[in-house]
Amino acid sequence: METSAIGELEPGDVITSTHRGQGHNVALGGRIQAMMAELLCRNDGYSHGRRGSMHIADRGHGNVGANGIVAGGIPIAVGSPLGFHMQRLAHVVLAFLGDAALNEGGFHEAADLATIWSLPVAFIVENNQYGMSGSIHDMFHLHHLADRAQAYGIPDLITDGTDVFQVPETIRAAVDRARQEQGPSLIETITYRYKGHSKLDSNRYRTREEMQQWRQRDPILHVRQFLLSKGVSEEELNFIVASVRAEVQDALHFAESSPWPDPGQFESEVYAGGANNG
Repeated sequence: METSAIGELEPGDVITSTHRGQGHNVALGGRIQAMMAELLCRNDGYSHGRRGSMHIADRGHGNVGANGIVAGGIPIAVGSPLGFHMQRLAHVVLAFLGDAALNEGGFHEAADLATIWSLPVAFIVENNQYGMSGSIHDMFHLHHLADRAQAYGIPDLITDGTDVFQVPETIRAAVDRARQEQGPSLIETITYRYKGHSKLDSNRYRTREEMQQWRQRDPILHVRQFLLSKGVSEEELNFIVASVRAEVQDALHFAESSPWPDPGQFESEVYAGGANNG
């Protein structure tokens, strides 16, 4: 879903992400070696190993940053298009957020400001059906999460987050609206979280049948079948998979060989001019 959505961006556009933002960064063309090093808290990581897995950022590729706080990136997502608006730039922002973020104050405040100032931002809700161990049906009294858009008078769009062809069409409509200075949109992408919230999650709040049904809709499998139907060979697809695995393995080797951060440098990016600057 991330790749399908981000494919609608142009140079100068940016995104904000969630605490699971690694896929967003890869889709933007970020440096996998630097990301892996950051995951392992090594010095060659994006932030020299100081921020870890939940705070990946790459401004050079348009990633303003992931955020470990639920809804924490949404106000940042509104600040960026405000800056674009003030500079008379036609860039847009995609703000990725999880379903639970819609119940946070940060979303409501940011959505209200984006609306009244008609800012070029698209809020993309990755509705994977569960927040930690609770179903969205226990947390929302809504038929669709996108219905929240009605409170702000902005378009609400709903798309199948497992359909890599439908997602970009929906995102394109919101991006075009933003680029034409018509304001924000709220997009609900309906998808599913296969695994638990963490390794300690036993998944007792859902059934194996439900998980299996969603796995049958896996977008990677569907794209594979689509490509096969268009004449792409099994050998070509297997080569692509092997190439990606090799790239990730190389990134892991790079990260493992990267040095640990120097404790003496921990304050170098905390104070302006360095740790000893008065």
